[in-house]
Amino acid sequence: MALSDYVNTFGQHLRAKYGARVHKVAINAGFTCPNRDGSKGIGGCTFCNNSSFSPNAREFDPIVEQIAAGRQVIRKRTGAQKYLAYFQAYTNTYDDVALLRQRYDTALAEPDVIGLSIGTRPDCVPPAVLDLLAEYRAQGHEIWLELGLQSAFDETLRRVNRGHGFAEYRSAVHAARERGLPVCAHLILGLPGEEPFHARTSLARVLEDGVDGLKLHPLHVVKGTRLANEWRRDEYQPWTMAQYIGAAADLVELTPPEVIYHRLTGTASLDILLAPQWCNWKWRVLNGIERELARRGTRQGHGGSAQGAVVKL
Repeated sequence: MALSDYVNTFGQHLRAKYGARVHKVAINAGFTCPNRDGSKGIGGCTFCNNSSFSPNAREFDPIVEQIAAGRQVIRKRTGAQKYLAYFQAYTNTYDDVALLRQRYDTALAEPDVIGLSIGTRPDCVPPAVLDLLAEYRAQGHEIWLELGLQSAFDETLRRVNRGHGFAEYRSAVHAARERGLPVCAHLILGLPGEEPFHARTSLARVLEDGVDGLKLHPLHVVKGTRLANEWRRDEYQPWTMAQYIGAAADLVELTPPEVIYHRLTGTASLDILLAPQWCNWKWRVLNGIERELARRGTRQGHGGSAQGAVVKL
C-alpha cells in the first residue's frame, strides 16, 4: 500500500488529470510581505524565516533561470515532464497587478509549465488579483490560490503576530470561489497554545467555508525568529513526531475524499532547524501517517464529519 491509497494526494490528482507526472518548481519572485514592510507590521510572524518553508528556492534570480534550475533537479529525481510554477516565497500577490501579470506571464511562457500555484496571505488578494488568476484559468492553465491561514483561532493568530484573522480568510475564500478559483488552505499544526483539537476545529471551519485543497505543516523552530527565542526561554514546546502523526491522521480521516492534500508535512534544512529534529525527516513522517491510517483501518473521509470537532472561536 502507498500513501495515495489512503489520501487524495495532489500528485495523484495531477497524474490522473494530465496523464503524466507534474511537479511544482519553487520560485522566489522578489516579493515582500505586509507583515514585514510596515503595512501590517515589522518582523513578520514569530515563526517566519522564509527559507524554512522554501529551502530549495533560489534567491531572486530571473524567473526563467529558477525554472531551468528546478527543472533540471526535478527531472533527475522524479522524471516529471510538466510543471507548475510555484510562487512560494513571501506574499506573491502583494504588488501592482501589472507587475504580477508580468512575472506570472514569464513563468507561463515556459513550454512545459502548465500553470501556477500562488502562495499568499488572505488579506492580500484584492479583486483585481483574483480576476487576473481567473483569466489565466479561463485560458486553460492549472491555477491554484494557496492561502496561508495557519489557524482558525484569532487568539493564536494574534499570538504569532500573523496580522490578520479568520474573517479575512473567509472573505478571500468566498471571493476566489465565486470566480471558480481552486483554493488550497495552509494549516500549521503545533502552534503556540494549540492542541490537536485546535487543528480539528480549524479544519472544520475551513471545510465549512469550502476548500479544494489542504496543506499541513508542523511548526518548525528555526534560527532568526522570535519563536526561537521563546523556545530558548522554554516558553514554547514543540510537538513530538507521534503527536503530529496522530493529529495529521485525524485530519485526513475528517476530510471529505474530494478535497486534495497538496502536502501532509514540511521540512526545514538542518542548517537553520533548531527543533524538533524530526522536522527534517520527511519520509519518516509520511510513512508514519500512512502506517497510522493503516493501523486504524481507515482513510480520507472515513472518520465522520469534521463539524463535530468545532469549538467556539
